[in-house]
Amino acid sequence: MIIRKLFAAIQLAHTASAAAWSALWTFPSILASAFLVAWAAEAAQFMISQGLALAILAWLQTLPEFAVEAVIAWEAGKDPAVTHLAIANFTGAIRLLLGLGWPMIYFVSAMSAVVNRRRRSWSEIHLDDEHAIEVMGLCPPLIYFLWVWWKGSLSLVDAGILVVLYIAYLAVLWRVPPKEEGHVEDVGRVPRAVLRLKSRMRWAAVISLFTAGGTLLYFTAHPFLESMLALAAFFGVSQFVFVQWVAPFLSEFPEKVSAFYWARKVSTAPMALMNMVSSNINQWTVLAAMIPIVYSFSIGEPSALHFDGVQQDEILITILQSMLGVLILMNMRFAFWEAALLFVLWFAQFVRAELREEISWLYAIWGIVLIVDSFVDRTRWRAPRLFWKLLTHPPKHKMPGPDEEPRTLI
Repeated sequence: MIIRKLFAAIQLAHTASAAAWSALWTFPSILASAFLVAWAAEAAQFMISQGLALAILAWLQTLPEFAVEAVIAWEAGKDPAVTHLAIANFTGAIRLLLGLGWPMIYFVSAMSAVVNRRRRSWSEIHLDDEHAIEVMGLCPPLIYFLWVWWKGSLSLVDAGILVVLYIAYLAVLWRVPPKEEGHVEDVGRVPRAVLRLKSRMRWAAVISLFTAGGTLLYFTAHPFLESMLALAAFFGVSQFVFVQWVAPFLSEFPEKVSAFYWARKVSTAPMALMNMVSSNINQWTVLAAMIPIVYSFSIGEPSALHFDGVQQDEILITILQSMLGVLILMNMRFAFWEAALLFVLWFAQFVRAELREEISWLYAIWGIVLIVDSFVDRTRWRAPRLFWKLLTHPPKHKMPGPDEEPRTLI
């Protein structure tokens, strides 16, 4: 018996060691997939709307996150004790993206601009008018999730409504035309080379980049997460901390790579921020909708995922943080102090989980201050006005013919 246990322990250690070493090939593969889909999105914004291109990008980038959440939701159906981990991963992923991702984009952009002497100070990131769709697109799922939080459960009916909200968001993006060709010089070398091709070849190249990046991501995501899990276990990271913070950070790694790649330039920093916002919308709608669907399949009958008090607190602080993010971007700008405070509040709850209630109050108070300030500063409601204008009078740009090349590139 002792020999059998010893053999099992050695086998487990060997498996963990092999999983950890696989980071040597999975990490570069994840980086490669992130760049492929980022290049595809950069080129695609001149063929379809930038928001729609980022929505496609968000789908591909969140494949690892969907995989992790699906596994946890399935296990929750078999073991009720795992339910809290499903909510921990979902809420942790959203808070990490907004509390760490948004500020890091700002600081990467600002530092790059200062180092390259494009600016002498850390000024704001100014969003394009069409980005009002992404900013306002966060509002419907957040408002609906207040109801989910209040009733204390996430059901199949909720899943259906959230999916409808996401489809409506895509329908609005569809109405926005592609970027004008005069902005082509702002993109990187690979997307610029794609845009030099004739129309049919451009489409083929963009689809190939999306497909190659998505395929590489699909086959690499699982071993990548396993290797990081083995490393986390080696360093003694607890299960809850891993599920709430480490796993989401790793599963969101592809979108962080592409976002930081764009954040290096002042001209593409808004696109980097909108990459994150698009992923937030994806998480609040489709990712959340997947949880009760997988949970029901695991149980074998239509079922709702019910929350306890701690899980409701997790959902509430996540809603408040995202609502604050929307209010911050309502004026279509992202400033230094906003990025810094978002990071500080996220880092405080990361270090001290028991501060959840106090941080929730700080999010709420900051949001109320912004609402009160909007009555003094009317420019703070710029996003709703731009959204309504884009919805009712979308701009129309001339699309190139099937065999035309972009004039700016000839």
